[in-house]
Amino acid sequence: MKIDVLTLFPEMFAPLDHSIVGRARTLGHVEMAFTNFRDFSTNKHHKVDDYPYGGGAGMLLTPQPIFDAFDAIAKTRPRVIVTTPTGRRFDQRMAEEWASEEHLIFLCGHYEGFDQRIHDELATDEVSIGDFVMTGGELAAMVMIDATVRLIPEVLGDQASHEDDSFSTGLLEHPHYTRPADFRGLKVPDVLLSGNHANIETWRRERSLERTYRRRPELLEQIDLSKADKKFIESLRD
Repeated sequence: MKIDVLTLFPEMFAPLDHSIVGRARTLGHVEMAFTNFRDFSTNKHHKVDDYPYGGGAGMLLTPQPIFDAFDAIAKTRPRVIVTTPTGRRFDQRMAEEWASEEHLIFLCGHYEGFDQRIHDELATDEVSIGDFVMTGGELAAMVMIDATVRLIPEVLGDQASHEDDSFSTGLLEHPHYTRPADFRGLKVPDVLLSGNHANIETWRRERSLERTYRRRPELLEQIDLSKADKKFIESLRD
């Protein structure tokens, strides 16, 4: 996969040199490039923003630098993600879909946002990471890149590592435990030490259902629940 980022602050993306994403880049699973679209400004002062027509507070990013930067890096028609608080909410399903793409371009906004023609002509996806406003789109882009890259085949090594992730199944993930079995009197549930895999899977499913019911009950309305699932959820309401 190739990922390009158009941003006023390429240096902000240094964290992507580390951890799993950094290893994916080193091993060649993903190639990344960060382009400062200010470098493409034809304005003698290299301005990239201007006042909005019709008045109003703030400044808008102008189309010329971004269109020219896009033309310089997009040889084919890639998927273009614009970071904006007015976009669709980013989720695991998007990350899974994007992980199969050959080329992603992220456009990081600033000021009051982009001239609408950037949205209309370049964007294939307009995406937000939450119902709040940030000073720029860089952190949002990093969140989405991290969530997407870890789903590229071979990046995690064990393909099953993400199959039970929270949201991949529609539910929040169950609790996990490791050694020691007894730490300061805090014990690992007996079922996980039993070696009975059927019972362990039932326990994990029920803990996942319970955690989702307690913390994100709206998610339960979006998935198909078995009769056993529904019966267990009913027991939580008692």
